[in-house]
Amino acid sequence: MALTRRQRQVYDFIANFVSRKGYSPSFEEIGEGLGLSSLATVHKHITNLEQKGILKRDYNRSRSIDLLPLKSRAKAAMAIAAVELPLVGRIAAGKPVEQLENPATLSLADFTRSKDVFVLQVTGDSMQDEHIVDGDYVLVEKVPAARDGEIVVALVEGS
Repeated sequence: MALTRRQRQVYDFIANFVSRKGYSPSFEEIGEGLGLSSLATVHKHITNLEQKGILKRDYNRSRSIDLLPLKSRAKAAMAIAAVELPLVGRIAAGKPVEQLENPATLSLADFTRSKDVFVLQVTGDSMQDEHIVDGDYVLVEKVPAARDGEIVVALVEGS
């Protein structure tokens, strides 16, 4: 089953927490780490992830979230063939910065089937509410038009 963006964020938060601390986070720590004010929302995401078979809980002990390996099509595709996308530079999240192309490649697998995709590294924190922060890499697909609600990369006054 596919994960929603938020479910993936919850899974990744738990994985990173366990990697750093050696034990599972509490629901409160998950909520705080992801900016969720309701423990019911955290519980809902954990329950959905458990139903999808990517984590399990022991109801008789605290901090009992155990992650199971993700079985995704992307991982299967990685074993078959790698995709290399051009890393063309940095993108400002906040104040504009001069964009100079810095040719390099990143090896990725099956994130997109589009041929008109490139990677930018984010500088700035104005997109942190969308969980895009300084130092992140974003995949950008060139399309002729954007729809309402989509996040876009745009030139400001030609630069």
